[in-house]
Amino acid sequence: MDPIQSQFQALLRDHHIEVDEKQLLQFETYFEELVSWNEKMNLTGITEREQVYVKHFYDSLSLAFYVNMREVHSLADIGSGAGFPGIPLKICFPHLKLTIVDSLNKRIQFLQHVVDQLGLHDVELIHGRAEDVARKPIYRDQFDLATARAVARMTVLNEFCLPFVKIGGAFAAMKGSDPSEEIKEAARSMKVLNGKLLASHHFSLPLDHSDRHIVLVNKTAATPKAYPRKAGTPLKSPII
Repeated sequence: MDPIQSQFQALLRDHHIEVDEKQLLQFETYFEELVSWNEKMNLTGITEREQVYVKHFYDSLSLAFYVNMREVHSLADIGSGAGFPGIPLKICFPHLKLTIVDSLNKRIQFLQHVVDQLGLHDVELIHGRAEDVARKPIYRDQFDLATARAVARMTVLNEFCLPFVKIGGAFAAMKGSDPSEEIKEAARSMKVLNGKLLASHHFSLPLDHSDRHIVLVNKTAATPKAYPRKAGTPLKSPII
C-alpha cells in the first residue's frame, strides 16, 4: 500500500468505511483503466492519481456519509459517465444491486470492461435515456436509492431520477456549488413527482477543500402516469 492509498483508507475510516486489500486493488485497477481509456475517449478531465482518488473515488463514496448504504439494496446511478458514484459505492458495498443508465454507448462499453476487470457481480449497465428507461415497468418505482452526480439542475434531475425510486425510497443529487437556489426552483417538480425534500448536506473535499453538497429527496407516492415526459423534454422545458 502506498501513501495515496493509505491516505484514502484513513479518510474513509474517519467516516466508518473500511476498505480492505482486495477493494484497494479494485480501486487501483479502476484508476488504471480510467486513465488508459481516457486516452481514446473523453471520460474525465481529472487523471492525476491522487486527484482521482479524492475527486472521483472519495467524492463518490461521500454519499455513504449521509445515507446508510447497508440498508440500501438496489441503487440506480443515472447519467453515470465514467461510473461515478455507482462503481466506487459498489466496490465498498458489494451487496448493492447496481443499475447504471447512460446515454452514450461508448461509456457503457468502458463500464462493462471495468465491471469485468474488477470482478463485480449484480451490476446492470443500460445504454439509454433516463426518460425512456424509467418508463419500463421493471425499473419504474423499483429502487431503494437513485443518484446523479453533476448531471443537471434539480428541476431536471427530479424528473430523471424520482421515477426510478420506490415509494419510501430516496433520490440523492450530488452537487458541487451551493444548490439552495436550485432546490427552490425545483419545488414544483418535486411536488409533481411525489418527492419531498429530506435534507441538504454540505461538506468539503480533502486536499483542495472544494465545496460539495448532497441533496436528499424522499419519494412519497408512485410516479404519476404522465412522467417522465419523452426524452429531451425535461431538459428543454423543466417543470418550474
